[in-house]
Amino acid sequence: MAVTLVEPELKPASAQGRKPSLRRRVAHLPIYVVLIIGGVIFAAPFAWLISASFQTSGDIFSWPPKWIPENPTFDGYISFFTETNAAQWFLNSTFVAGSVTFLQLFFNSLAAFVFAKRKFPGRDIIFILVLATMMVPPQVTMIPNYLILQHFPLFGGNDLLGQGGHGMLDSYWGLILPGAVSAFGIFLLRQFMMGIPDELLDAARIDGASEFKVYLRIMLPLSRPVLAATAIFTFMSAWEDFLWPLIILSDESKFTAPLGLAMFVQKNQTDWGLLLAGSVIATLPMVIIFIIFQRQFIQGIAMSGLKG
Repeated sequence: MAVTLVEPELKPASAQGRKPSLRRRVAHLPIYVVLIIGGVIFAAPFAWLISASFQTSGDIFSWPPKWIPENPTFDGYISFFTETNAAQWFLNSTFVAGSVTFLQLFFNSLAAFVFAKRKFPGRDIIFILVLATMMVPPQVTMIPNYLILQHFPLFGGNDLLGQGGHGMLDSYWGLILPGAVSAFGIFLLRQFMMGIPDELLDAARIDGASEFKVYLRIMLPLSRPVLAATAIFTFMSAWEDFLWPLIILSDESKFTAPLGLAMFVQKNQTDWGLLLAGSVIATLPMVIIFIIFQRQFIQGIAMSGLKG
């Protein structure tokens, strides 16, 4: 299959030898000021969280808030790793979020490829129906999803009719399968794939490539930026999910990180140092993933036309 892959590439204005003029820079100054103020507002809670995780219990809620700890302590972090089952929670979250991300990238990209590059009767109507599911609040589908998982045939002690056991409840399957496909992910990938020239796909078909090989060897390599953006969105959503694991899990050994952290919030006595240290650690995987894939993330968002 003699097909040359030409990956679209975005180049900033400075990389193309054009520098913005002084008038243009001055005109953009108010925008930069607003963005800086917005960035400070959004970053302040996270900065306080990091600072408070190194403070003693008596200093955490002092007023005015202390941004730099006077007597920094690692007691919260030490307690988090020695007094809790943190390693198991993070392992569970990594497995669940990683599985959901992998499945969404595969199924969403397959569906997006069909909607973007294949023509069949009713394609646009079906795509609109897929988009319409984004209007349905996830809380509405929780009870139907719960009943489907509970009566899943031949799983968790159920018979062929889905009776007699608990199905996929209290299992990793119950956490992963409901999030295996996303209408938003299909939309995001389709928008990007529509910009890939059809001539590349036709050349591969003329060389004898099957449709799945065209998808695997042509579409996926060219869609790396938007796949990275989709992966970050999906991993963050699955990692932060609290309500769905709370509904279907009862075995503490299967708890995810958000569910485990919530165990420390008690009505009359809460170890805030431990809780804040755990919250900082729980955000680290998402920060690391964003730093690693930020170039592909920004490129994918820009080239798919997603805004807001």
